[in-house]
Amino acid sequence: MTTQADDKYTRALRTPPPPKMSETVVDGEVVKKYKMQDISLAQKLYNRIGLVGYNLLITYIPSHTIRLAWLRLFGAKIGKGSTVLRGTTVFDLPYLTIGENSNVSFRCVLDARAGILIGDNVVIASDTHLLGGGHDINDPDFLPLPKPMIIEDYAWIGTRALLLPCRVGRGGVVAAQSMVNKDVGELEVVGGNPAKPFATRNPDALRYSGRYRPLFY
Repeated sequence: MTTQADDKYTRALRTPPPPKMSETVVDGEVVKKYKMQDISLAQKLYNRIGLVGYNLLITYIPSHTIRLAWLRLFGAKIGKGSTVLRGTTVFDLPYLTIGENSNVSFRCVLDARAGILIGDNVVIASDTHLLGGGHDINDPDFLPLPKPMIIEDYAWIGTRALLLPCRVGRGGVVAAQSMVNKDVGELEVVGGNPAKPFATRNPDALRYSGRYRPLFY
């Protein structure tokens, strides 16, 4: 383990307040009330306006400037030279963090309800889904299980990959149409369903920029 790298990514990761369960007794019966994020009504409204406005309208506007300005206005932290291409769906903008010169391509899903950190020079191909958790199938209330995701610098996620909550190490590669349900090591190349390692990347290759901002994309 590299403490310095861990500190870099975990410090940058932004996560929501933890869930909260409260119980009240009504007519002799216990009534449970679950909050996915224990935040104020004003914050919920702010988050909802940002989410709905982006996913219904802003994501389809062919302007990097407008799309990134909206994401940042509603709490996303996006570094210089990075972009999110058209048609991508984002949940919970305040908990999305993207480093510098990274590219999220067309029609991706970024479920940041538990927090997503994407590092520098990361390339995420079209139609990729990053999911921030699931549900407890054995709980009678089918409660959500939010878990954050970290994708470190120079990772490459192939088209139509599905990533469940995990950590992709620096320079890690996920092959197209793979399903990832556990951590990917540094420089590790994985593929399949579920994804398994099958190669190791050359560390000397990690010198490029992931910046990609073509006009009207």
